Amino acid sequence: MSAKPRALVAVVLAMTALAGCAGTQGTQPQSGDTRYVAGDGTMLVVPAAQRQAAPEVRGETLEGTAAALADHKGKVLVLNFWASWCAPCRSEAPVLKDVAAKTRDRGVSFLGVDFKDDKAQAMAFQRTQQPGYPSLFDQPGKVALAFHGMVNPAAIPSTLVLDRQGRVAARALGEVKYSDLLDVVTKVSDEK
Repeated sequence: MSAKPRALVAVVLAMTALAGCAGTQGTQPQSGDTRYVAGDGTMLVVPAAQRQAAPEVRGETLEGTAAALADHKGKVLVLNFWASWCAPCRSEAPVLKDVAAKTRDRGVSFLGVDFKDDKAQAMAFQRTQQPGYPSLFDQPGKVALAFHGMVNPAAIPSTLVLDRQGRVAARALGEVKYSDLLDVVTKVSDEK
C-alpha cells in the first residue's frame, strides 16, 4: 500500500476512534464500550523537555466569533473539551469557572471546545453555566483530531494545559479535580 492510502486509512481510523470515545448526544459512550476511554480526572504532567507544540487550531465560537489557539500566544491556556450531553462536563463546569477566575491575573486563558454537540443545547449549557470564557463549536471533532498522536484528549471531558510556548504541559481525562487543575495551572504559569 502506498503512503497516501496508508495516511488516508490512518486518518479514517483516528476519526473512528475519536468518534467512539466521545459519541454524540444520541450515541453517548457507555462504560462497557471498549472504545470509550474512561478518565478519573488525574492530571498527567509532561516534563518541559518532552512537551510537543499544540497544533494550530482555529474555528468559530458558539457565539459566532473567530478564535484560535494562536490568540493566546504567550499565555498559559487551559483547553477544555466538553459537551452539553456529558454529565461530568456539567459537574466540572463550576471548577473550571472558578479556576479561570482565580488565575486570569496570572496570564492564564481558558478556551472550551464543544465537542460533537447540538449547537442549541450547547448554547443553553453556556447560558446556564456562564463559564466566563468562550468555546469553539467543534461538532465534527476536528479540534480533538488535530491533537492525535500527541498528548491528545481521549475522553469527554478532557482538559489540556498549554504552556506559554504553546506546548501541551498537562492533560486530565475525565472530570478534572479543582486542586489538581489549580496546582498544575499555577506551576505552569510560574515557569520562566
